[in-house]
Amino acid sequence: MFLLRYSWNLILGMGLLAGLLLQSCAGNATQKPQETLTSGVIHISADASFQPIVDSQIQVFESQHPEAKIIVHYKSEADCFRDLNVDSIRMIIVTRGLSPEEQKILKDTLTYNPPFGVMAYDALALIVNNQSKDSLFTMQDVRSIAKGTSGYPYKMMLDGKTATSAVRFVRDTLLNGEKIGPSIVGAENSNAVINYISEHNDAVGLIGVSWIGNPEDSEQASFLKKVKIASIECRKCTDGPYVKPYQANIYRSRYPMIRPLYYILKENFDGLGSGFKNFLIYEKGQRIFKRAYLLPARMNFEVQNMDITQ
Repeated sequence: MFLLRYSWNLILGMGLLAGLLLQSCAGNATQKPQETLTSGVIHISADASFQPIVDSQIQVFESQHPEAKIIVHYKSEADCFRDLNVDSIRMIIVTRGLSPEEQKILKDTLTYNPPFGVMAYDALALIVNNQSKDSLFTMQDVRSIAKGTSGYPYKMMLDGKTATSAVRFVRDTLLNGEKIGPSIVGAENSNAVINYISEHNDAVGLIGVSWIGNPEDSEQASFLKKVKIASIECRKCTDGPYVKPYQANIYRSRYPMIRPLYYILKENFDGLGSGFKNFLIYEKGQRIFKRAYLLPARMNFEVQNMDITQ
């Protein structure tokens, strides 16, 4: 009797153990896969003036890594920096790095230093109406238009009136810290700037070259039919006084309105944010920047002998 009861208890115990193991396996099967450098879902914020190139980078990255999903939120630059305090935002893409004070605050909050760095160089293009007689400007002309003291009959259109990277460039670089005046008009976004300039001959626009710099892109080619890209007085030139925001002119610092493009990564482990950052700064991402007519910051750039003064 004792042996029978012992055997029955042993069988019952083994059955319960098997049931627990099966339940555990079933539970693991329904769990989400662990995030890696090439899989998972993350949210990032990006300066809206770089939407064309950021869209291109994400499209290629996701096509190469089907288990990865990057959800991008396009905002003003200032709003992107505010998103560093939002837990769900893993990376921001903006035109400046972190100041020492910002690094200290973030380290105190996150307990680590968020890495950041330059990925590429962009230029602000000055666009005019197709019927405009003016297509050559000095930097003094551009500054005086921004200040409202120019002899030109133009106002200046930007992709917003506060908090955007273009507004910061105008305020800090063109106006030397002065307050934005009534000569500056804010549009909803870069696309709206292009459309406004195409319909009005009394304004010039400042937009990132990634919107109109690639004539091989069908959408950008359609934009180039709407407006003209003005030439700006060259700096460091000996063979020609005016240049456009072409790659070679950015590379040689001939074009005067150049700005960097940074990533700031809020991640201290090998997650999808790190994987996307690696993609952006290494060969594949750098080649996408090059094809988009920005200047890659992390790869060698060869300039062929050609006329780059136009």
